[in-house]
Amino acid sequence: MTNPTSATPTAPPTSATRAGRREWTALGVLMLPLLLVSMDVSVLYFATPAISADLRPSGTQQLWIFDIYGFVLAGLLMTMGALGDRIGRRKLLLMGAAAFGGASLLAAYANSAETLIAARAILGIGGATLMPSTMALVRTMFTDPGQRAKAIGLWSGVMTGGIALGSVMSGVLVEHFWWGSVFLVNLPAMVLLLVLGPVLLPESRNPEPGRFDWVSVPLSMAAVLPVIYGLKEIPSEGWHPLYVVSITVGLLFAALFVRRQRTGASPLVPPALFRGHGFTPSLVLTLVSAFGMMGSAIFTTQYLQSVLGKSPLAAALWSLLPSVFIGVAAPLTTQLVQRGVNRAYVVAGGFAVTAAGYALLAFTGTDSLLLVLAAAGVLACGVVAVMSQLTDLAMSSAPVERAGTASSLMETGTEFGGALGMAVLGSIGTALYRHGMPATAPAEARETLGGALADAARLPGGAGDSLLATAREAFTGGMHGVAIAGAVLLALAAVGAAVSLRRIEVRADH
Repeated sequence: MTNPTSATPTAPPTSATRAGRREWTALGVLMLPLLLVSMDVSVLYFATPAISADLRPSGTQQLWIFDIYGFVLAGLLMTMGALGDRIGRRKLLLMGAAAFGGASLLAAYANSAETLIAARAILGIGGATLMPSTMALVRTMFTDPGQRAKAIGLWSGVMTGGIALGSVMSGVLVEHFWWGSVFLVNLPAMVLLLVLGPVLLPESRNPEPGRFDWVSVPLSMAAVLPVIYGLKEIPSEGWHPLYVVSITVGLLFAALFVRRQRTGASPLVPPALFRGHGFTPSLVLTLVSAFGMMGSAIFTTQYLQSVLGKSPLAAALWSLLPSVFIGVAAPLTTQLVQRGVNRAYVVAGGFAVTAAGYALLAFTGTDSLLLVLAAAGVLACGVVAVMSQLTDLAMSSAPVERAGTASSLMETGTEFGGALGMAVLGSIGTALYRHGMPATAPAEARETLGGALADAARLPGGAGDSLLATAREAFTGGMHGVAIAGAVLLALAAVGAAVSLRRIEVRADH
């Protein structure tokens, strides 16, 4: 292992050495910022009303307060992954931790919507440095394949669990403190990382990185951001021409970005990375897995609140229950692979479990709390099992000097998959909901379940109750259609994983 306090960053040794107490302690330190970065995706769910009352943002400003963190994070992942390979992953991680902590303090005490938007943007920049750096450092510290698989399994579980935990923590903090407390919770972990990181974490970087391709930075952002924006808006707004144009523009810039990577002397994302055994299929299958995870989440969360009538905080607390099983899924699949089960079949089994979770959703009624929670739990276990194995496969097949770039590509694939799942499955569910609503229903009620709830509240007793019952039935019917589509897609992904990964043999280290 590289000396953690070494002044000169070097590439890690090629021989596999077993990690000791220092490395596992360092992993624990790395998990804290990773948890907080993933939590920040959903931490504003319950703070938004309090922020609106205090800062009085316009409708557009409120959207940017909520969305700019994810947009900036997604747009900069590839840049930060490549930058970490060049300047040092530990150095970039500590710089990101300082930025994340400072932006959290700025956000907590923001006195205007503009300041909060700027702080959330800086949080996105910090998050984009933390996510690929943590995974790259895991790749550096754990050179033994078995230990690395366990470490990556923990990484995947924390990453997935943080998104669910963020909304609950937001609700608890806002209920007892002011809205800025949802940001102050970040500070202790970032301070701990800044203090212990230089002692526990090894520095590593690509010894021959070449020149940094600055032109690729705006190209990558122009490719990612318009596509993510368009896909995230389609579920709620429909296939509006603006969003179709946004996706098209993003795809055009993506083509330019790919062309530059193939022809440039020192590309941001080396094409050779995709020729490594297992990397490309891992990236594609990770996208499909994220598609399934986020595509289901938008329906189960709405179901808990709008169909069952749970309060936001109660819905968030119930939604935590399925995540309890996440901690079992990754270690179990790791054990199966280490005992000789072909990884292709383990990943295929994970996709099959995810498909089974979707299949359970197809049997829900308008009062099926336990069945929905069971379906969400089964689905989450399948997703985490798949993602942990695919991440391990991708990071093992990528050259260690490109660990930051490889990690950032996997995270970008997750962002794309999640946005695509929300767009495609969200559109299917919306179309089926509208088909299930009678033509005599109010126009707003025919558009969304939220609109039906608002209309029902304004109608006299019997008429309001009838409209609400019809809307809930229509939404549940739409969720059935989404469940069937998701189950079919994930079943096909299981077959694809078994075929594409069956003959891949990954070298333990490079």
